[in-house]
Amino acid sequence: METTTAGTPMRPRPPRHGFAAFLACELLITLLLTGMVHAADAPFPGKTTNWNGFDRYDFPLKDARGEEFGCRVVTPKKSAKGRPWIWRARFWAHEPQTDIALLKKGFHLVYCDVANLWGNARAIARWDICYKYLTTGHGFSKRPALEGMSRGGLMIYHWAIQRPKQVSCIYGDAPAMGIRPYVKGRKPGSPDLKKLEAWMKAHGLSLEQAQAHPHDALDTARVLAKARVPLIHVCGDADESVPFVEHTAEFARRYRKWGGTIKVIVKKGGKHHPHSLKDPTPIVDFILAAQ
Repeated sequence: METTTAGTPMRPRPPRHGFAAFLACELLITLLLTGMVHAADAPFPGKTTNWNGFDRYDFPLKDARGEEFGCRVVTPKKSAKGRPWIWRARFWAHEPQTDIALLKKGFHLVYCDVANLWGNARAIARWDICYKYLTTGHGFSKRPALEGMSRGGLMIYHWAIQRPKQVSCIYGDAPAMGIRPYVKGRKPGSPDLKKLEAWMKAHGLSLEQAQAHPHDALDTARVLAKARVPLIHVCGDADESVPFVEHTAEFARRYRKWGGTIKVIVKKGGKHHPHSLKDPTPIVDFILAAQ
């Protein structure tokens, strides 16, 4: 029932429990926004140096065994909306023109040490730790762009295939797409296998298992096509280390058959080196469009 004072009707008060819920909601929103800002502004630990005019931070993280592994973050002058980042798998600072161009566009550049692990389960676990640290502790985008040169292709594809919703796009540069092209037709004792022993050992594979290995990206990237992850590869068609026909050309054929989108930039007569493009604009534009 409404009450009046001096003939003026009074509005009914909102129920107390409704007002309390409103205050609780406001408080929750404030806390969430504050947490997001704090995460984005949190400083990186470790040693700080200059890298091509940008601040570079080197610091360790620990894996499930308690063993430290190195991480590296280069920060832009001003972060782009959503805090996008490019994640380089191997060969830090080699042909860095794409990385530098993206830093100028507001991307962060990230490197996590997985050398000599050949994209195995231990390497995947390290990347998971790094990913969680950056996305929850520093507000990074949950969908980084992945970059892999040569054997770095193993890492980016092995991780992306297991985490297809956590990838915005993939840039492979003369990427190795699996071990099977290297071991097919080889017999035990073949001199060529010496170069592959560390690779097989990292994955716990015998020669016979490697020859029948069904876990290469050549066989398992269908999940990326289904998730509509766009890909770009830059390769020389005379590559002596990662043969174009057996790796990118065959992979691109399969990826398109699975319904995926892949752009292949072929350097006519190009060898394995040099990587990238002198003018990385086509690569940079592709990555920007995928964000």
